[in-house]
Amino acid sequence: MKQIITCLLFSMAIIGSSFSQTRYVDEVFTSVDVDSNILYSTNFSVLAGTPIPTGAGPIPALEMEVYSPSGDTETNRPLIIHMHTGTFLPIIHNGNPTGSRFDAATSLMCEGYAKRGYVVANIEYRLGWNPMDSTQALRAASLMKAVYRGIQDAKAAVRYFRKDYATNSNSYGIDTSKIILSGQGSGGWIALGYATVDKLAEIQLPKFLDLTDPNNPVALLDTAVIGDWDGFGGNPALNMDNHAGYSDDVHCVLSMGGGIGDLSWLEAGDVPMVAVHCPTDPVATYTTGDVSVQQIGIVTTDISGGYDVLTKANALGNNDVFNNAGFNDPYTQGAQAASLVAQGMVDIGGTTVGAPVDNLFPYITGNPYESSPWDYWDSTVTVDLIAPAVGLTSAEGIAAHQNGITTNPDMNVMKAMAFIDSTLGFFCRRAAMATGLITADVNNLDLNNSISMFPVPASNMLTITSNDQQINGVEIFTVTGKLALSKSNVNSNVLELTELNLPAGIYVVNTNTNNGMISKKLIIQ
Repeated sequence: MKQIITCLLFSMAIIGSSFSQTRYVDEVFTSVDVDSNILYSTNFSVLAGTPIPTGAGPIPALEMEVYSPSGDTETNRPLIIHMHTGTFLPIIHNGNPTGSRFDAATSLMCEGYAKRGYVVANIEYRLGWNPMDSTQALRAASLMKAVYRGIQDAKAAVRYFRKDYATNSNSYGIDTSKIILSGQGSGGWIALGYATVDKLAEIQLPKFLDLTDPNNPVALLDTAVIGDWDGFGGNPALNMDNHAGYSDDVHCVLSMGGGIGDLSWLEAGDVPMVAVHCPTDPVATYTTGDVSVQQIGIVTTDISGGYDVLTKANALGNNDVFNNAGFNDPYTQGAQAASLVAQGMVDIGGTTVGAPVDNLFPYITGNPYESSPWDYWDSTVTVDLIAPAVGLTSAEGIAAHQNGITTNPDMNVMKAMAFIDSTLGFFCRRAAMATGLITADVNNLDLNNSISMFPVPASNMLTITSNDQQINGVEIFTVTGKLALSKSNVNSNVLELTELNLPAGIYVVNTNTNNGMISKKLIIQ
């Protein structure tokens, strides 16, 4: 594949294989055990305006699969609660071939976490909102209610495990002081909201009010009806209390393409956050912007994605735990290289991306409107099995598959695995540090300062030098991910490139050394 980040990801996998393995950071187990269909909560979903108990009729039960490393003798393990994607509508019904906790990518994510030594709960959460509501305020409220119900469900899942710890002799073998949230797409929205919504005023911002009568604004997210953000109270015909008396505190949040309902929700003292996000994401905008749906219009305003969330989280000091880590692993290097490429890009809302941000990995694939390059699905299974299983026709399954391909045209297993590997490589060392499982970066290469390039900016010649290691080869990529120049079998501390003949612009130079790959930004003038 020609995309720059995909090339980086495969290189990372090769680099990482040469180092010793560290539990919670690297895969140290070869297989996992899975306990299926565990009921962790009951509540009400809303279907066409009618509350229906979860597990009744077409409404799925609030169940989960629990993954754990096979043969593990540790009984005090960190817990990851993982939440799938789906735009808060059932798979295929949402117009997409993904949107289930049984999605291939979701299962692979959970297996990957478990192979690193975590216990992982892959949870179902309530779906349902109305993008066709008549006004923008109602559409915003409908979407935010879906996020809100997901937050309530995730908190019920956390309390379920704490209750099991207290009353059932910790049957899952977890450490309740080390609980991490991880979410893909809409699951990332839940994770970010979980960590930040804790005040009534935050869900009564003007964009969540019915202002038909300016003198009498009406809260569209009414806790007296839908319960509070912990999942308690409200109308008992709409919300059930689950596992009261147990804490739902978590200690780190990992977001894959998630968004936050309003950046003001994020405050000093919130838990550490880490994200991967495509700058081309057409729904959860990379910076801050409106969520819009073609032929419907604006759903809600001022949603913030990974770039703005991490910028603020870092500035508030919430991620200070990472500051002295010395992260210089291949995944962090890949994020740094990608961030240089992302700088100056324009996201779906028309905002120009600024300087690189720590603890964020921008995924740049070269595909317009791509949001989840880690996704994979089998078109035959989608059309012949999943569509009929959710009460739809094969034609609707075909339409969902084709819709997925429009934003992920080169979807395949190797691509999905590369992005999943990179996500886990980037996430896990930070989750482990946020929860005290490691206290400094492992596999620290400390390479970047050993490579120099001059002149910078360059024109038709470039010299690359290494202070203390051998240069084996160099690849130069354009910002679109196209390989512009490659030199192999260098085997020297100095490489002189003459007659570059490259158009003016920004490039990324990957220098392969005996100790790994170093990525640096290059400007050709």
